[in-house]
Amino acid sequence: MKRLFYLTLAIAAIFTGCSTPQNRIVALHTTMGDIRIELSNLTPQHRDNFIRLTEEGYFDSLLFHRVIENFMIQGGDPDSRHAEAGEFLGNGGPDYIIPAEFRFPELFHQRGALAAAREGDEVNPEMASAGSQFYIVWGRTFTDEQLDRMQERISNRVIYTPDIREAYKTLGGTPHLDGAYTVFGQVIEGLEVIDAIQKVATDENNRPIEDVRILRAVVEK
Repeated sequence: MKRLFYLTLAIAAIFTGCSTPQNRIVALHTTMGDIRIELSNLTPQHRDNFIRLTEEGYFDSLLFHRVIENFMIQGGDPDSRHAEAGEFLGNGGPDYIIPAEFRFPELFHQRGALAAAREGDEVNPEMASAGSQFYIVWGRTFTDEQLDRMQERISNRVIYTPDIREAYKTLGGTPHLDGAYTVFGQVIEGLEVIDAIQKVATDENNRPIEDVRILRAVVEK
């Protein structure tokens, strides 16, 4: 597996007189290969929720039920575990939400970012995250001109730093989601698996024709 080198701007919390806590790693063993994700300590509520669900086996056997090429792959819907072929998915999850934990510019939607799905602004103006559904960014690269236009549209939410602009120009991602969805981790191994998943054939609801399943999710000690 290739290890993704990604930009990190102060991803660890620092405690006076204490050593910096180590970021936790979750491995997703899927039908198309393994993905390892480092969870951020800057988003403790999302981190702890993801770890708890993983340890409970919540993600085991779930599908990546929504896949959009050059954008992202989405999973975490418990209804997908025993879903029939072609069944519409995306509404399942626990009966709670998680307050938004935006940590821009430290965490942003570069390629390989782990982020929380959520309901739309019209019913969720506080941009709180869904309890279990998540997505992993693929995206695409952008030119300076494209980033300038994007910045104009979302300047009320975030301002791109030179380092973030460089990441979007070279590595790629989905910059229009910054400041609107909580990023809480980053893929450190298995980016090629995400590349393969985001290219699979899908139906009119963006569900893969051939199921792509998380066989098991594991918190690495």
